[in-house]
Amino acid sequence: MHLSEKSLQSSGGAFPSPRLPLSFRLQNCNLTSASCETLCSVLSAQPSLTNLDVGGNKLGTAGVKVLCQGMMNSNCKLQKLQLEYCELTADSVEALNPALQSKPSLKELQLSNNTLGDTAVKQLCRGLVESSCNLESLHLENCGITSDSCREISAVLSNKSSLIDISVGDNKIGDSGMALLCQGLMHPNCKIQKLWLWDCDLTSASCKDLSRLISTKDTLKEISLQDNNLRDSGMEMLCEALKDPRSKVQELWVRECGLTTACCKAISSALSMNKNLKILYVGENKLGDAGAELICEGLLHPNCNLQFLCLGNCNLTAASCPTFATIMTTKQSLTELDLSYNPLSDEGVRKLCEAVRNPSCYVQHLILYDIYWSSEVHEEMRALEESKPEVKIIS
Repeated sequence: MHLSEKSLQSSGGAFPSPRLPLSFRLQNCNLTSASCETLCSVLSAQPSLTNLDVGGNKLGTAGVKVLCQGMMNSNCKLQKLQLEYCELTADSVEALNPALQSKPSLKELQLSNNTLGDTAVKQLCRGLVESSCNLESLHLENCGITSDSCREISAVLSNKSSLIDISVGDNKIGDSGMALLCQGLMHPNCKIQKLWLWDCDLTSASCKDLSRLISTKDTLKEISLQDNNLRDSGMEMLCEALKDPRSKVQELWVRECGLTTACCKAISSALSMNKNLKILYVGENKLGDAGAELICEGLLHPNCNLQFLCLGNCNLTAASCPTFATIMTTKQSLTELDLSYNPLSDEGVRKLCEAVRNPSCYVQHLILYDIYWSSEVHEEMRALEESKPEVKIIS
């Protein structure tokens, strides 16, 4: 339910049946702390309310304190709380912790894009460890976290076996912080499935611990390391881990990680030996045509079951397109290919279009954002879309 669709102060105070799950999505509604009295009343009176999203509103600490009063009511059965961009500070966590500790129903907590800082995050983590809540998802992106609070985050990971999704992206954790996080991630109690570490100031030094995690944590299915300076040496370590038969990772993001052609042989080898990887984002790296050729060799291996490959902005030219055309018509598992932001020219785009026309084309989504081609090629592509509507060319 959006606030614009039905006011919280609905006529006669009527709400849906308490037996029906209820969700309030109130993002960017210009709410302030004054609005929280009404929300508090709803939380206290509506056990059917399971999802409250008040992101993008200037609630501040005063508003959160009032919300928490409603959360602590025994009638409140909230499962998902989103407080992104709510101008929360360390004082907000002091109010939030008792509410979290009294709410075993809570599954998801979104606190990203608030200036919490290490002191507040430590306090939050200590509260989560002590709480009875069975938290499954915790998002703390861009919260002013450094390595100083990673020991406490690690404790949450090792103590909360319910936690399967954690995001600490856009924080200056660094390699020392990553080493601490890995202690919790490697704990037998940790059952993490989704791990987002984008833009965390990581280097290749973190990849030894990350490789051990990828090769041995059989619950881990998705990991984002994009916008970290891993370099070729770091990627090569990750690829060795992906070759381990114990690795169950299905989705890997390594966009904008300082990679070059030099690591593509390792990527190719990992693809040829890993049967579980389904999605690979490796765009925004200077792989070049030679690197793309190597990756495609691994992609063509019968063991490879990749479904989506992103090579956007990788310094590719038309020279790569015959190989991609072969991939599109021979690799049955690959249904989505992203080659955006590469100077493929008319020659390259025409080669890709030939593959789309082929009755054996398996790719269903061909993504070509910001690639320049002539008006003649444009007309050819429009005609192709009409003749083969089952393939979406997204540009």
